[in-house]
Amino acid sequence: MITLTPRAAQQVRTMQVELAAPEKRLRVLVESGGCSGFQYGMSFDQPKPEDTEIVSEGVAFVVDPTSLAYLQGTLIDFDDGLHGKGFELKNPNAQSTCGCGKSFN
Repeated sequence: MITLTPRAAQQVRTMQVELAAPEKRLRVLVESGGCSGFQYGMSFDQPKPEDTEIVSEGVAFVVDPTSLAYLQGTLIDFDDGLHGKGFELKNPNAQSTCGCGKSFN
C-alpha cells in the first residue's frame, strides 16, 4: 500500500482543481535515472487498464505494475515549509537515497 499524508492529499486536490481535468489522476512512478539508479516521478495522466488505482486520504491515484513493486509501503508527504522541498517519498524499499531525495537504489 502507498499512502498519502493529509498535507500531500490536500496538495494533490489543489493541483487537480488547477488542472481542470477531473478525468486525470495523479500518477506516481519509478523510472531509471537520477544519481542513484532510479528516480521518482509524478504527473497527471489518464488511467491505463494495467494500472492499480489506490485511494488514500480520499484521493485516488494510479501506479503502474512495475513502479508498484518498488513503491510498496511508501509514504508520500508534502513539505511547503521554509526549505520548500515539495513532495517527499519515504520508501522503505530504498537501500540508499541521494541528497536530493528524488533518487534511490
